[in-house]
Parts: sequence; C-alpha cells; structure tokens
Amino acid sequence: MKDLDTRRGNQKMSATATIMKILIPLVITVGLCYLLFTGVDFNEMVTIIRRDCDFRWIGLALALSVFSHVIRAARWQIQLDALDCHVSLWNLTLSIFGTYAINLVFPRLGEVWRTGYVAHRRDKPFATIFGSMVCERMCDTLMVLTLTFVTFLLATPAIMAFLQKYPQVYEGLHGLITSAWVWCLVVITGGVVIYLFKSRSNNIVMVKIRSILAELWQGFAVVVKMKHKFRWLFLSVALWGCYFLQLYVCFYAFPFSRELLAAHGIIVALVCFVLSSIAMGIPSNGGIGPWQIAVIFGMTIYQPAGLTEAGAEAFHVNAAAFSNLVMGAQTVLLILLGIFTFVMIALEKRRGKVMKK
Repeated sequence: MKDLDTRRGNQKMSATATIMKILIPLVITVGLCYLLFTGVDFNEMVTIIRRDCDFRWIGLALALSVFSHVIRAARWQIQLDALDCHVSLWNLTLSIFGTYAINLVFPRLGEVWRTGYVAHRRDKPFATIFGSMVCERMCDTLMVLTLTFVTFLLATPAIMAFLQKYPQVYEGLHGLITSAWVWCLVVITGGVVIYLFKSRSNNIVMVKIRSILAELWQGFAVVVKMKHKFRWLFLSVALWGCYFLQLYVCFYAFPFSRELLAAHGIIVALVCFVLSSIAMGIPSNGGIGPWQIAVIFGMTIYQPAGLTEAGAEAFHVNAAAFSNLVMGAQTVLLILLGIFTFVMIALEKRRGKVMKK
C-alpha cells in the first residue's frame, strides 16, 4: 500500500513538474510579448515591413540558418565518433532540426529529444550522449561570453553614453553582478557537484547520481582526447560566425537598419547579436519575446541623439518591425524544418519495418 501511495505521489510530482516546464516558459513568452507590443502601433509596424523590407536579405538569412544547423551537426559528429557512436551527418542534421522545432513548444526539451534519438539509434548510454551535447552547449556559452567581452570593449563609448541617459539600467546590472546571493548560489552549486563526485556513500540514490555524473563527464571530456580537435574548433567558430551573419545580413533588409550600419558600422549588429544571444538563455518558447526585446534594446543604444518624442517613437516602431520580422521568419523556418524532420523519421521507420518483413 505504501509503495502504491509512493508511486502515485511520484507520478503527481512528475506531472506537476512537466506542467510547470510547459507553463512557466509559456507565461514568460506571453508576458514578454505583451511588453514588446505595449505602446507599439501594430498596423504601422506591418506597414513598415510591407513597404520597406527587402525580403531577399531575409531569405539569405534563412539559408544561413539552415547551413548553421548542418555545421552544428558536423561538429557534434566529431564528438560522437570519439565516443564510438557513429551517426551519419544526415541523421544528425535531422536531430538538430527536430531539436529547435521541439524547443518552440517545449523549451529545453529539444536537447533531451535529440540525445534520445541518437542514443536509441546507436544503442548507446543516454547520459554519455547527453554529456557530449552538454559539452557543445558549454562551448556555445564560452563563445557567447568571449563575444560579450570583446563586444562590450568595442562598444564601451556608446554603452556608457546610453547608461548616462538611463542610470537605472546600470544600477540594476551592477546590483545583479555584485549580489552576494548570486555568488553564494554559484559556490553552493559547485560544492554540491564536487561532493557528489567525491562521496563514497553506498546509498542507492548517491550511487545512481555518481553514475550519471560519470557518464556525463565521459561525454563532456571526450573533447580533450578526441581526434580532429582543430576541425571541431574551426566548426565552432564557423557556427557562431554563421549565427552572426544571419542577423547582420538582415540589417540590409530595411532602410532604417542600413542607416544604423552606415553611421556606426558593424558594431551595431554585433551588440544586437550578443544581447540577443544572452536573451536566448531566458526560458521562453524558442526565444520568442526575449530575442526581440534584446535586439530593440541593442538598436536603442545607437539611437540618434536629439530625437523628438515622435522621432523616438518612430525609431522604436522600426526596431520592433525589424526584430519581429526576423524572429517571425526564423520561427516559420523552424516549424517547416521540424515538419520535414518528423516526416523523414516516420518514412525511415516505415522503410525499416518493410525491410524486416
């Protein structure tokens, strides 16, 4: 009876956790989209897109997006080969397409799905494959941190001028970075991980956690011992170069954004790119909401001085039109790639069943 009650309790907790994983990102997405469109004339924004946009640049950005997925798959393939998990580039590319499509509905679950997809196909431990995926995501984080540092050095004059106009932004950022609670959380998390690695407890839960951590580490540490390290590093740089180019070419799609490039150079696109990359860490559906707000904020840093209230409002509407079109086009592409992926997987399974008969 107790075992039955325990199972029911665990099922309820699991169901609650699943609901929260779906509900919280959805609430964040809806809330941020509400803030995004507050005070923006939607009809005017649509008019700007129809009247001013050169969609050829948007099409080029979407082609670069598809190419970036192939590069990510090729980079992951090097790690998986080192784990003796050999998967074709085609299947890995499908797994990347599927990951981003799933993340539109269930944020962060796309990575779990692609890990399971590969582990199931090659009959490999889930945790080891997941560790390799975590490794590539950690590499992405390192790239974002590096780009953030370099970009903020290059953009210091514009950022400081902006902060002088909005000191509350500076105070908020400074408070977050210097918060004792934030650093305590980092130290506690590190201590817990170290304890779990070194603990010699025979408790079944502790043994299971250590086993999972060991498999994760095996997948993570493969970067150090794998072949083709330099190719992996090259693909990492190429991947993020491709991501940047996706946004950069979109700046040529509108007269408004072209003027920003002409006045300030490539640094405008770089600031928007870094801010939007950081914003993708917010748990929303496919980055919808945080991404546009980050791009608008980046453009606002370079807003021409001396604008009237009407001029500032027009600037904001143009920035909103730019960011929403770029994100909207990217979202439609991910949906189409997701449909394509799951159709191909279904056909593959069907062919496999026919072959077995």
